[in-house]
Amino acid sequence: MTTMQQFKADFFKALAHPLRIQILEVLANGEKSVTEIQNSVNSEGSAVSQQLSVLRAKNIVVGTKRGKSVIYALRDPSIIQLLEAARQIFNNHLIDTLTMLEDMEEQDLSSST
Repeated sequence: MTTMQQFKADFFKALAHPLRIQILEVLANGEKSVTEIQNSVNSEGSAVSQQLSVLRAKNIVVGTKRGKSVIYALRDPSIIQLLEAARQIFNNHLIDTLTMLEDMEEQDLSSST
């Protein structure tokens, strides 16, 4: 395994939690305080803090102290493109599944006549 493959595996492992994805989607719209993130994802503080800690440890987000608050931002804006690519892959799978379902329904209708 190369260093790049290990980096990719670790990176995707860090993304492998729905709340972490939600947090990244919130931060795609700009930097936010922990409270703003909590309100956006509708989750309690400890869960959000725990997931932010994972994202920070993997250098996916950065936190900057401003007064008494910590403001989080995406470390690399390319993450927005990655999230959009994942959305497009999901949509493609959904379209394929719907097409397959329609084909099955057509076959059921033609076989019953």
